[in-house]
Amino acid sequence: MADAQPTPAVEPAPAPEPAVHKCRKCARTVDEATFAAELRVCGGCGHHAALTALEWIDHLADPGTFREIGKRLFSTDPLQFSVTTSYRERLREAERRTGMHEAALAGEARLEGRPVVLISLEFDFLGGTMGSVVGEKVARAFAVATRRRLPVVSILASGGARIQEGMLALMQMAKTAIAVAEHQAAQLPYISVLTNPSFGGTFASFGSLGDILIGEPGAQIGFAGARVVEGTIAEKIPKAQRRAEALLEHGMIDMIVERPHLRNRLAVLVSQLTPNRSDVWPTVQLAPTPEPTRTPAEVIELARSPSRPRAPSYVDRVFQSFSQLHGDRCYGDDPAILAGIATLQGHPVVLIAQWGQMMPMPEGYRKSLRLLRLAEKFALPVVTLVDTRGAFPGLEAEHRGIALTIGENLAALARLPVPVVNVVIGEGGSGGALALGLADVILMQENAIYSVIAPEGAAAILLHDATRSEELLPALKFRAHDLLELGVIDDIVPEPPGGAHRDPDAAARQVLERVVHHLARLSSIKPRKLVRRRADRYKAIGRFERSIVHRAREIVARISGGQ
Repeated sequence: MADAQPTPAVEPAPAPEPAVHKCRKCARTVDEATFAAELRVCGGCGHHAALTALEWIDHLADPGTFREIGKRLFSTDPLQFSVTTSYRERLREAERRTGMHEAALAGEARLEGRPVVLISLEFDFLGGTMGSVVGEKVARAFAVATRRRLPVVSILASGGARIQEGMLALMQMAKTAIAVAEHQAAQLPYISVLTNPSFGGTFASFGSLGDILIGEPGAQIGFAGARVVEGTIAEKIPKAQRRAEALLEHGMIDMIVERPHLRNRLAVLVSQLTPNRSDVWPTVQLAPTPEPTRTPAEVIELARSPSRPRAPSYVDRVFQSFSQLHGDRCYGDDPAILAGIATLQGHPVVLIAQWGQMMPMPEGYRKSLRLLRLAEKFALPVVTLVDTRGAFPGLEAEHRGIALTIGENLAALARLPVPVVNVVIGEGGSGGALALGLADVILMQENAIYSVIAPEGAAAILLHDATRSEELLPALKFRAHDLLELGVIDDIVPEPPGGAHRDPDAAARQVLERVVHHLARLSSIKPRKLVRRRADRYKAIGRFERSIVHRAREIVARISGGQ
């Protein structure tokens, strides 16, 4: 019997190579597990690859809190649509590929502990297009949010309305817009996040109606897609003009937020826009009102000093958690007006500030007007900082409606049912300054100025020589102490010795104390009374003549005294 041959050792099967992702922009390679942990953002160039709808929910919702809305809704084929491939077959294939029944995923969840409704569109399901089921899911989600008084956050990734459902799909634009309007009427927050791509009927309906619009870096956003534009009017639009960055420049979105920071930014915004907050403000001890010590020439020199702290200095030192909002949603974003939602001593406020001595354009005042409407909707106090020589006087501003936008801001401030505190921190010049200056309380820093017109302009008109402006300085009465005596302003904010530029921190503390003190006083006044008091205040400014009743009383007093 032959010896048994040893059984050869079985070679273990080689371990499968880990899946690798290659960045389409910079060609950086990384294993898929690492890339997923990085939220599919390239660590080399920052390119944002697409997340699925479910990945978005997993990223934003606190673990275990998501409860789906409209889970049992399925699409049918109402038009019996069949071109190259039947609609039914395309639906089944999209279901197999994505594991979803439709392109929308919506539900209640918690975002860093705060209850919200989340809506996420799946681009891999027929291009994230909106048919009857997507429209119904979105509408139901807003209806639940309205009924339960919850904020909504939507994540858009869509090519528009679904062609295979014809006019039934187009009508979902109206359905979802109605749902958003009802949610807005209930004064509830809605934040829309626009990812790559965000186009067509989804963007032009519920996607564009957010109180705040956030774009992802590099996202392609627009109404008509490139193929539609080229096929309709033979125009080729460069991709760079469709990116979120271009929309931010043209005033169409509020901000661009990188994906790793988005969850925190959404949580902050939801917190800032949530109504029904406490009206309790801290008590502060005010420094005494300073005495006048400087001539008009000395004050104007300090007000215009290049080293004087401007709006960004006070935003950084006085306010917390500032969420800057951009654009007028119409034409552009004017850097001369800095606006957003900030936290002041634990209270969300709308902050609108003129930035240094730049001259605002109409789009800046339209941005301001948009923020005032947000303040009204969410019952947020308003703080305005004035610092400008005046609105831009050039022809382009005239053609874009500078006078109209100033008037609209004044009218909005006049009827705003929330406290408004204005601080003149540098130079307040003419109607361009007053557009942010109609307030319940007007404060002026000790070395600020506020005038009907810049002294140079006054000299050009009255003396026909702008270089002779110094001759008019005493007569213009633009110092804080002059205006307090005239009853135009309510309080003077002390500055450090030598001026605010000598100690910006101390200057900011004085502004903080004055603003908090006056907001605390105003917060107890009912909205209707607040508006009436504001109107009465301005009706009384400039009344120096004695009334008939007052003159009659003087005559009676003389007669009674035997005079």
